[in-house]
Amino acid sequence: MGEETNPRVVIETSQGNITVELFKDKAPITVRNFISYVKEGFYDGLIFHRVIKNFMVQGGGLDENMQQKKYKFAIKNEAANGLKNNRGTLAMARTAVVDSATCQFFINLVDNAFLDHKGKTPDMFGYAVFGQVVEGMDAVDAIAQVKTGNKAGHSDVPVEPVFITKAAVVE
Repeated sequence: MGEETNPRVVIETSQGNITVELFKDKAPITVRNFISYVKEGFYDGLIFHRVIKNFMVQGGGLDENMQQKKYKFAIKNEAANGLKNNRGTLAMARTAVVDSATCQFFINLVDNAFLDHKGKTPDMFGYAVFGQVVEGMDAVDAIAQVKTGNKAGHSDVPVEPVFITKAAVVE
């Protein structure tokens, strides 16, 4: 039998489709968590609510009215898995608390070495990379170019919402 391949997810957005390969061997908890959200249609209709040129685009938690969708439990941060926050990688967003990631993810637009795991303390722990864009980086770059402003207490919010119309596991 051949090597079991990594799962892939297609994230359909209002700026085009993004296909991501998920590194289940390096980030098993994160990948399982992300796929469970995808399979239950959690991301469908949400937006990329934080877009910062030359940094990253973040989505997967809020709707166009900036309302947080009800998410499940927080997961263990797998940032110590050796994967780097390089351009095109997918990582989990979180608060200042190390193990606080739930449903929100971001795609790195550039190599963001300062987000990588450097130590065990909260300020050094970093952000868990769990996937990589394999197709549709042009769509990610298109999202990065949209005009942003402030909305409902959030900054860097696209003026015209960038929707995640659908996310699905590629069978």
